[in-house]
Amino acid sequence: MTRPRTPLAWFRSRPLRSRLALLTAFAVAVAVAAVSAACWFVTRAQLESEMDTGLRNTRIDPREVQRLSTMCRLGETPPPVAASFTAQIIDSAGGVCTYGRAALPVGEADLAVARGTVASVLHTVKDADGREMRVYTYPQQGPAGLAVSVARPLDEIDNSLSTLGWVLLLVSGIGVVGAGAAGLWVARTGLEPVDRLTGAVEHVAATEDLTVRIPAEGEDEIARLSRAFNQMTGALASSRDRQARLIADAGHELRTPLTSLRTNIELLARSERTGRAIPPEDRRALMASVKAQMTELASLIGDLQELARPDAVRPGPLEVVALHNVLRSALDRARLRGPELTFATDLAPWYVRAEPAGLERALVNVLDNAVKFSPARGTVEVTLMRGELTVRDHGPGIAADELPHVFDRFWRSPSARSLPGSGLGLSIVARTVKQTGGEVTLAPARGGGTVATLRFPGAPTPPPELEDGRGEGA
Repeated sequence: MTRPRTPLAWFRSRPLRSRLALLTAFAVAVAVAAVSAACWFVTRAQLESEMDTGLRNTRIDPREVQRLSTMCRLGETPPPVAASFTAQIIDSAGGVCTYGRAALPVGEADLAVARGTVASVLHTVKDADGREMRVYTYPQQGPAGLAVSVARPLDEIDNSLSTLGWVLLLVSGIGVVGAGAAGLWVARTGLEPVDRLTGAVEHVAATEDLTVRIPAEGEDEIARLSRAFNQMTGALASSRDRQARLIADAGHELRTPLTSLRTNIELLARSERTGRAIPPEDRRALMASVKAQMTELASLIGDLQELARPDAVRPGPLEVVALHNVLRSALDRARLRGPELTFATDLAPWYVRAEPAGLERALVNVLDNAVKFSPARGTVEVTLMRGELTVRDHGPGIAADELPHVFDRFWRSPSARSLPGSGLGLSIVARTVKQTGGEVTLAPARGGGTVATLRFPGAPTPPPELEDGRGEGA
């Protein structure tokens, strides 16, 4: 059985503009009700005060009181009264002479006034006709033992209050309905930018069109939300474009080694299938080419995996690393790739916060770049001093118009097209150095060649087990 929905659940299921209109109407209704109730009670108190004041100021002429009292003792009926109040004469024995529409009940307080023990009394009673009357009893001047009660019907107040109540109810109803309409209009006008934003989000979700932009005017929350949405879609569009370029460039770079590899494998397979042996020298060259292509393909895939990872995601936790030790390890690998080259090094101790494997990969890429462009039997100069690492080669150098592109993914200078590589090495270097909080630059060196400069911020306090204090020179 379905449970009935509570009013709160029903309210939360309404559209936002309806909730705002309902809240506005409710707030106005509460305010109007409070003001109307306060007005009604204040008016009632004011009318009752005025009636009491009027009764206290109403005095019957003593001679008229004596005349009416004599008539009552003689059994005569007093003449009809044309006034709006009722008068009643009370003696100390409880005798009553009424001058008005209907007799009023006499209480102990009224008798106390007639006997002179109480100065006056003001109270509410019901007369013989059942009407509520406001009664003021005061002692009669002259002979003792008489009191006069002057009364007015409370209908005078009740009728005025009833009229006032209907007027307040009508005004309150009009106010609540007007407030609801105004709240709906305000909500519709105020939420129009939100509607545009919602439409844009739905459009992007349905079409994946990230070129949508929302006009953002002013400095309010809606304008800030619109600007944030525009920035988000711009960032997503840029990311998607970079992803598309990465896939396209990766496909282009993978095509060359895969084509060459397939050609070589087809030659080997054809030789096995036809029984025509390939000369030993050609076979050795073919196998060496296959091995080199496999190595290049594995390196390219590793570089692609590195660059495909989001910038905010690191392969491992940052550690305090001895940069000079990592650099020595990278130099050992670089010497194997350029055994005919001379590495002149000067390494001072320096500690950084980095991911060790990623840092060594970046350093190897920088050194490989120097090895690749160095002339035969050339020298590669490596210096580490106060967190600044410089790697200089004596190769052909880099043209000025090519410098802005050296850290772009898959970019390769025209002079390096024939050399092995994918154009991703320096991109990985820039990314790794940026993750450590440092910076990297590439510039022409004096006297020819290229110098790569990597600046690393130091770690606050290096661990004692990493303290080395030794430099290296060659």
